[in-house]
Amino acid sequence: MSSLILFVLLLCISDSESLKTLKNLAVRRGGSLSIPCVYDEKYRSNHKYWCKGKNWSFCKIVNSTNTSGNASVTDHPTQNMFTVELNNLQDSDSGYYWCAVEIGGTGTPDDKDYFYLTVSSDPVVSVINSRVSGQEGGSVSVQCLYSAEYQNKQKKWCRFKDWSCFTVGRTDTSQNSAVLIIDNGKGSASVEMSGLQKSDAGWYWFSAGDVKVTVHLTVTERPSKETTCSTSEKPKESEQFCLSHN
Repeated sequence: MSSLILFVLLLCISDSESLKTLKNLAVRRGGSLSIPCVYDEKYRSNHKYWCKGKNWSFCKIVNSTNTSGNASVTDHPTQNMFTVELNNLQDSDSGYYWCAVEIGGTGTPDDKDYFYLTVSSDPVVSVINSRVSGQEGGSVSVQCLYSAEYQNKQKKWCRFKDWSCFTVGRTDTSQNSAVLIIDNGKGSASVEMSGLQKSDAGWYWFSAGDVKVTVHLTVTERPSKETTCSTSEKPKESEQFCLSHN
């Protein structure tokens, strides 16, 4: 009953459309994790920070933008997002955290949203690589793992940019790239994005049930065509051969 009351209280004080993040994240002990926090355009110039604790009123500020520490907070104003980078995570790092934007002004509370982080030796959901890269027009694959208890849970691949999600099967996106999710039903699933466009770059998450893990995709430009020429000289003539290649 106490857990239910806590959950309801969290919803009541963090139900913000101006700032949001994922609610339930998992990571392997000793690993790293990036948590994107998406905010409204009106907060672009505001100070961002994050803190730890179940109760917002008593949470401890861990770090903020433009400060140094074991964790970093990086603002990406052109994307209306800031990211929290955590490294060498241990079991003691499990718990409730809050993404927050400083509003300022007497009697004006800061905007915030919470997430719960679980650090363990065998996370219930994980990915082989949390940062992947593909070439424009090419494809990229993300290998995802989940525990037996999540075998029958719905699997999703979602994009932070517009909060859109894709489920098992093939989906063509508005950017003309395609997303294919294959769940083998034995503890692993694969996500393949083909026909990559520059607009596909950014933050995504994979989820099994309500547990999520973040992935960053980089899309590089397609190499321009180059022409290589060689000259063959003979006593009475000169011939030039050129090859066009990628």
